Amino acid sequence: MSTLDRLRTRIRELPISIPAVLELASVCICIGLFVGTFVALASGIPGAESGAAGAGGASGATGAGDTIGGSGGTELLWLGIIAVGAAFVVFWTALVPVVERVYY
Repeated sequence: MSTLDRLRTRIRELPISIPAVLELASVCICIGLFVGTFVALASGIPGAESGAAGAGGASGATGAGDTIGGSGGTELLWLGIIAVGAAFVVFWTALVPVVERVYY
């Protein structure tokens, strides 16, 4: 019996349903992304100008992409939301079909 066959047998003998766990984890991730998006929106949009210059840029701004408004935490929060969302999409479109093909 190969290692893959032994692993497949051990997974099938587990008292939990792997698809149910994947679906529950997916719901939790979606709720987290939903809440995280609202928290990120409440704390500010990265790249938005903060200050009196506004959209006109008449107060000596050197260029549109030179300054980023907001705090470093806001950018990291948005980056985290995008990274988790992208990983979630890759997981469901690439890894889950491979796992289903190998184990089921």
